Formats: sequence, structure tokens, C-alpha cells
Amino acid sequence: MHFDEWEPVYEAILDDFGYDRAGDERARDVLASLTDEFNLDRLSSVRDATVAIAGAGPSLDDESSLERARDTDLVFAASTAADTLAEHGIGVDCMVTDLDKNPDTVRQLTHQGVPVAVHAHGDNVPAVRTVVPDCAADAVLATTQSTPRGSVQNFGGFTDGDRAAFLADHLGAAQLVFVGWDFDDPAVGPMKAQKLTWAERLLYWLESRRGERFGLLDGRRESIETRALPLE
Repeated sequence: MHFDEWEPVYEAILDDFGYDRAGDERARDVLASLTDEFNLDRLSSVRDATVAIAGAGPSLDDESSLERARDTDLVFAASTAADTLAEHGIGVDCMVTDLDKNPDTVRQLTHQGVPVAVHAHGDNVPAVRTVVPDCAADAVLATTQSTPRGSVQNFGGFTDGDRAAFLADHLGAAQLVFVGWDFDDPAVGPMKAQKLTWAERLLYWLESRRGERFGLLDGRRESIETRALPLE
């Protein structure tokens, strides 16, 4: 995903949520000041692999979801999905997070040599300043949803979960398997529900780009709003 492809969708997200692009850019610059360029060769095993994209939904605790994660080559975990998987003896190969829930897991994984894609946006600068300096520097993959700069990269995606999918796609994953995704979770509030709606749209875009059919979108595609997506 090149930024010129992502930028129109990013602008649509900003408009929908009323977010300030300048805030994202300030956060990006803070993260850039605290990180070095990540060596993507550390994730070279993703190429041609089957990668589980683990969301942090309640269904991740289901044995069927856990087994599907175990059966893949690699696991990318969104936020607290890393903790749930660890409780069931499943390690992760990359964690994707905007630092909103489990900073101790972020620190611990980086010091174990597990790459963590740390995302900066307009609302999380205090967390970036607090958590990132305590991480193993060579395990932090810095990301933004705005224009990439310095050490901070942009692979596409908006929520932790769909950013994990876009990252795996960028790295050349042969197949993406989704576990722990609950688009219709009644426990989430209106803002989270809106974000999940965008995650659904973005995954529809990603599967279209890949020529793949993601099972979690079965029965949902016809109702997905696609006007903001640059579909061919």
C-alpha cells in the first residue's frame, strides 16, 4: 500500500470522525523522535505464509478460534488479543497497537524480541511518550495513519485489527485468516461500533486488492458502504 493510494481513504475517515490531520501529524513526529527505522527483514517469514489476524473480540476465547490461530504459520495480534492468546499458550509474531490498553504487554514483547507495530495518532501522544522509551528499540515498528516520515511508516489501515491485516499484506502473506473478530458485538459503544464499520470497509477493500475472499465478510459484503473506497 503506497500512501498516495491510502490518502483519499484516510481523508474520508478524518471527515467521518471529525479528526484533525494536524493532530495525527504531531503524534507521528513525536513517535519519530523516539524510534529508529525498523528492519522489515525481521518479518520476512511472513512472505508466502498463512497469517492469523487476531482481533480482540470475545470470540477469540472460543476453542475454534484458538485452533484456527494455532493452525496458521504466524499470528499477528491486535492489542489485547496478544494477552488472550498468551493465556492459551499461543505466542504472537507481531503485535499491532495504539497503546490504549495493555502497555506492559507491549514493553514485555519488545524485550522478548517480538516486533510491535506502535501506532501514533492525535489522541495518544501521552501514551507514546510514556511507553515507547521503555521498549526495546529494535523491536518497535512505528506507524502512522497520516503521511509517513522518518522512522514512521504507513501500510494502510485504521483500527489495530485491520492495520495488522494491511501490514501482513504488505509483507507478502499468502493467506490471511481472521479470528476473534466480532463486528456486531453488542457490548461496544457507538464510537467503537463506528470504527468497526470502517474496519469492515477496509477489509473489503483489502480482499478486493488481494483477489481473496475473507470469511469474516461472508454474508456482509452486500451491505458494506464502499463509496469512499477506490475499488477497481
